Amino acid sequence: MSYDMNDAQPQTNSDIIPDGTFAKITMTFRPGTIDGDSPIDAKLLKASNSPGSDVRQIDAEFTIVEGLYARRKFWQFFTVSGGKLDEQGVSIGWKISKSTFRAMIDSALGLNPEDMSDAAKARRVLNGLSELSGITFVGKVKIEPSDNPRYPDRNRLERVILPQEPEWQKVMNGEHVPAAPSSKPRAAPKPETPPAWGQGSGAAPAAAAKPAWGNTLAATAAPQTASTPAAPAAAPAAKPGPAWLAG
Repeated sequence: MSYDMNDAQPQTNSDIIPDGTFAKITMTFRPGTIDGDSPIDAKLLKASNSPGSDVRQIDAEFTIVEGLYARRKFWQFFTVSGGKLDEQGVSIGWKISKSTFRAMIDSALGLNPEDMSDAAKARRVLNGLSELSGITFVGKVKIEPSDNPRYPDRNRLERVILPQEPEWQKVMNGEHVPAAPSSKPRAAPKPETPPAWGQGSGAAPAAAAKPAWGNTLAATAAPQTASTPAAPAAAPAAKPGPAWLAG
């Protein structure tokens, strides 16, 4: 038997995405082993690997949609329950995740985050967290330095870019937006001092080398403004799914 390699996909570039990159990003969820609270969130969550932790989280995969780093990927967990609690007994990790997910919806649909009209609020309601899988939004990517020299630095979502920010419209228009790094560059390692017996005459030794949402993304329309909220809309009798899946 022979194997024809001519139709294989080109090798992907594993280089890290530059810190501060603005891009259109699609988020999808990798399956877990634990059911979420909603019937449609069966086997959505994963348990934390930390011993004794009660954290339940979503394993998210991010893919750059277009531009210089199109098809490049990075991964991140979002806490859904467990971990440290606030004064009201609510998971602090979940509150952070929920805030990020809301921003993704606003970015994807071109909603002004200050728009609290009935119509806008209805578009932020989900039947389950799994409905967020496939959402495409504008985001800023950062580099998270590794605290273990055995592992390389990795990319993370720094934050979601909202419609009122100038970078949102530029990315939506397909323009290249210069990166705006947020992380401080690492200091270069100091050269090692040679031993005393190596400081005699002669040349110094050379230094040793030293590691679904996408189809309904708010096109290029100008974002909504909070000063002209939409007229209150009657609550729908039944909600078949999120607005970005309805076309």
